Amino acid sequence: MTVRILIVTAVAAEADSVARGLRHDGPHPTADVLVGGVGPAAVAAATATALARAATPYDLVVSAGIAGGFQPLAPLGSVVVSDTIVAADLGARTPDGYLTVEELGFGRSTHPVAPVLTRRISDALARGERRHTVAPVLTVSTVTGTAERAAELAARHPGAAAEAMEGFGVAEAAAAHGVPVVEIRAVSNAVGPRDRAAWRIGEALESLRHTFQLLKPTVLVEPAS
Repeated sequence: MTVRILIVTAVAAEADSVARGLRHDGPHPTADVLVGGVGPAAVAAATATALARAATPYDLVVSAGIAGGFQPLAPLGSVVVSDTIVAADLGARTPDGYLTVEELGFGRSTHPVAPVLTRRISDALARGERRHTVAPVLTVSTVTGTAERAAELAARHPGAAAEAMEGFGVAEAAAAHGVPVVEIRAVSNAVGPRDRAAWRIGEALESLRHTFQLLKPTVLVEPAS
C-alpha cells in the first residue's frame, strides 16, 4: 500500500530540514513538503488548498517545524510529538478568567491525535535515541514573550510541552478533509521571556532533520491508523 504524506511547515528553513531528513538513503516516494506560511490562518488556507487539489488523496498530514518548549518538559534540541493539538488563545478573556471557544459555544479548540500514531512516532524516535516528549502542543497567534504569559498558559494547559503558531490551522484543514494529523516540533527556545542569545535555532533544525530521517523507514510509509 502506498501511503501519501503531506508535511506542512511555516518557513523554508523548516521545509529544508524536513526534506533533507526524507532524502536520507534516497528520496521518499510519497511525501510532499509544503511551506504553508506563518500563523494558523495562512497555514490552514495553504493546507486546505493542497488537500483539495491533490490528484491522489493524502493519508496523513504532519505539521512540522521548530517551537518554543515549556521547561523542563521540553529541553532545547529535544522533540515534542503532539498527543493533542490545542488552539491556546481561541476564546475570550473575562473578569472571571479565560473562556475557551467550547465554553463560549462557538466551536472547538482541540484536535486529539490517534494514540497509535503517536506511539509509532515515539517508538521510532526512541530507537534512534532522539530525546522527545509526547504531550499537547499549543498553537498561539502571538508568541509568548513574558514569564507571566508562560505561567498562565502552563496553568491553563497542564502538561503542554511546546508552543508554536501553525498546528491548529493545519489540524483544522486536515479534519475538514477527514485526514489524520499530528504535530512534530523540535525545540529551539524556552517559552517565556524573549532571550535571542539563548535560542538554538540551528540545533533545532538539525533535530528536525534527524527526526524525519528516523521516521522515514517506518512511520512515513505505513497507514496512520
